[in-house]
Amino acid sequence: MTATPVEFWFDFSSGYAYFAAHAIDALAARSGHSVVWRPYMLGVAFKATGARGLSATPLKGDYARRDWARLSKLTGLPFAIPEGHPITALPASRAYYHVEEQFPDKAHAFALRAFRAYFVDGTDMTEPAQVARIAEPLGVPTEPLLEAIAGAAMKERLKAVTSEALEKGVFGSPFFIADGEPFWGWDRMPMLERWLQGERW
Repeated sequence: MTATPVEFWFDFSSGYAYFAAHAIDALAARSGHSVVWRPYMLGVAFKATGARGLSATPLKGDYARRDWARLSKLTGLPFAIPEGHPITALPASRAYYHVEEQFPDKAHAFALRAFRAYFVDGTDMTEPAQVARIAEPLGVPTEPLLEAIAGAAMKERLKAVTSEALEKGVFGSPFFIADGEPFWGWDRMPMLERWLQGERW
């Protein structure tokens, strides 16, 4: 019997999702699971819950910046808060679904490159041309990708995925669902792994 994939919900401008993205595939694989990556519009979830983005919230934003610096040292992953953070990462999210549709074996690699471009290189991820440059080394043609980012199909795709997220109770980034069980936050990944390995509470 094939194991049910883990759902990994995230926003490309989420610092904690950046760290989670570098660990989730290996974590799931250790218990024989694959991962479905699902970027969505976190801002829509904020409207539904009445929450504010972490980086834009007084006191919490300062704490998060300190915590991300600690996580960078803990994991060895480079991390720098980009100028103008946080952003609305619509181009990268739409691009992801184009890549997943046309080049499914390159989708996760594209997402990791997008996270790195934003949180390491400080790339302006609100610019479709910058997003296309990130995908180009993976063999993703630029013009079709730019057309997809601007086109109605990927706009509707992202809206539909975001609606699906809310229907499933997803409200943060990163957010994981394993066999219907929700786990919110990077710090729940050890618990997620134990759940995937058969522990239940």
